[in-house]
Amino acid sequence: MLLASHKVGYELRRSRRRSIGFVVGAEGLSVSAPRWVGQQEIEAALREKSTWILRKLQEQRERSARLDAARVEWREGGCLPFLGETVILVLDSRTTGAVLHTEAQALPGVPRLTLHLGLPHHASAEQLRDLVQSWLQRQARRVFEERCRIFADRLGVRMKRLSLSSASTRWGSASVDGSIRLNWRLVHFGLPVIDYVVTHELAHLREMNHSPAFWDVVKSALPDYARAKGVLKHEVVPLLD
Repeated sequence: MLLASHKVGYELRRSRRRSIGFVVGAEGLSVSAPRWVGQQEIEAALREKSTWILRKLQEQRERSARLDAARVEWREGGCLPFLGETVILVLDSRTTGAVLHTEAQALPGVPRLTLHLGLPHHASAEQLRDLVQSWLQRQARRVFEERCRIFADRLGVRMKRLSLSSASTRWGSASVDGSIRLNWRLVHFGLPVIDYVVTHELAHLREMNHSPAFWDVVKSALPDYARAKGVLKHEVVPLLD
């Protein structure tokens, strides 16, 4: 149907709910309506919510474009973010494993980091991906353990165990037994974002909720946490598949 001169398709789902609901996701617009509601009433509700629907659809299109741009090309010269900086992939059969090189004299605007991979030039994309992902996960554990020690001291809490996760929708979690799980893909972000997630989860060891008291705990260790929280919400991580 037309919404403010824009042609919008949608998926209609009938359910036992009492009102009409709208969800805009990666697949587009989904409408849930009670079985007794007629098509005219559904279209009237769509027109009433047209501003919100069109805005959300545009946000999804922009996010999809960012995701496409973030897809990693597994080849010589491909690049990906590491701790907020761009890293260029270099195939170097003289290297064992993966070794990060830093160019202190890099020109402005030119990435100063290269990741040398011990692979031949005919290596497959899958070989590059697996080697780089393994390296990223090792770096993630190293960085996370360091940041957890720093912020556990600031908060006066004890973390008993740190583990990495590959969750698709959660950046971290905390358990009452002192265990912390952090998504290894956080290693793509700069330290301010990593520190925010670390502090967020460690703060749960004092306040296992999201009450005002919890956010006071976060702020006590990271006064500018809102900025990093905003970055985490709107940025996308590279697609490594």
